[in-house]
Amino acid sequence: MDAEKHRPVGWLAGALVGALFLLLPAILPAAESVSPEVQFCLSCHSNKTLELVLKSGEKRSLYVDVDSFARSVHGDKLRCTDCHGDISTFPHPTRSFKNLREFTLAYYESCKGCHFDNYTKSLDGVHYSILSKGDLRAPLCVDCHGAHDVARPGVPKSRISRTCSRCHQEVYRQYAGSVHGKVLLQDGNVDAPVCADCHRSHDIVDPRTASFRLRTPELCARCHTDEKLMKKYGLSTKVLQTYLRDFHGMTSSFHKSEQIPRSAVTAVCTDCHGVHDILAVKDPRSAVMKVNLVKVCRKCHPNATENFPAAWLSHYEPSPDKAPLVYYVKLFYQIFIPFVILGLLLQILLHVWRVVVNR
Repeated sequence: MDAEKHRPVGWLAGALVGALFLLLPAILPAAESVSPEVQFCLSCHSNKTLELVLKSGEKRSLYVDVDSFARSVHGDKLRCTDCHGDISTFPHPTRSFKNLREFTLAYYESCKGCHFDNYTKSLDGVHYSILSKGDLRAPLCVDCHGAHDVARPGVPKSRISRTCSRCHQEVYRQYAGSVHGKVLLQDGNVDAPVCADCHRSHDIVDPRTASFRLRTPELCARCHTDEKLMKKYGLSTKVLQTYLRDFHGMTSSFHKSEQIPRSAVTAVCTDCHGVHDILAVKDPRSAVMKVNLVKVCRKCHPNATENFPAAWLSHYEPSPDKAPLVYYVKLFYQIFIPFVILGLLLQILLHVWRVVVNR
């Protein structure tokens, strides 16, 4: 009886949806570029007022911008039910969500079906670690990539850092004022690194660990040892080589094989140059400008005098013009040591010859 009572209502709803489906290509030309199933769903979901009211009182818009979806990487590949597998009939089955975050979490693992490699990488990342501890604010796939407007590869590189800024606002502010951020965000220079170049995309390592800090020189070296790239900007490619030769670099190399607290690690690139707020070496505000350098040294060497930085060669190699005393001492030993070794070998050979002759 109840079923018969609802039949006219169901028939009318079906007829209305069918009519909207037939009219949709005329109303929304972009709908022609998506599959018939998506067009069917858009007959309702192209309505900007369509929304879901959650138990918390929050409202979730159910509107899908057909133009954005058609332009997205999924627009010509996926059907709605590929991600919304629980919604395959009309009217849709009733689902209840406490709040917006629970709604997002409910569809979180849909991405795993196609992007299993990136999904498994994310399980090793700091974001998933936070999520697994019960902090639901940790970002999920759609928080970074979007839902119905997932961009195709080749979008402006600057969008990556702006995406991260949704959670990391202060870090983004520092980055935007740095030498890297300025050339990318203001000049559009894609040679500049973005967040993912240093922190990776899915398997993001906790930057507060000693192991991450010890890897900092390797991260910086990806760009700063690239001869073609550095030549373009008149920068030296010997920064890693000179760092590893001095006492800071040697000590950090020794620590790589040890389990040590982060505070015990000696200076790495970011301790002197900054992290997200790195300035050009010629910028008067730069931490590595000669007038500012002693302040940097005092972070680790509180009793450092004004002349203390002069004992450090920075990233220069000794030469007759730069650190001539070090250069000539080094040159002396490069000549002297081979002669000493040759002298010792000659002495040994003479002793052997004398033993043979005396027999």
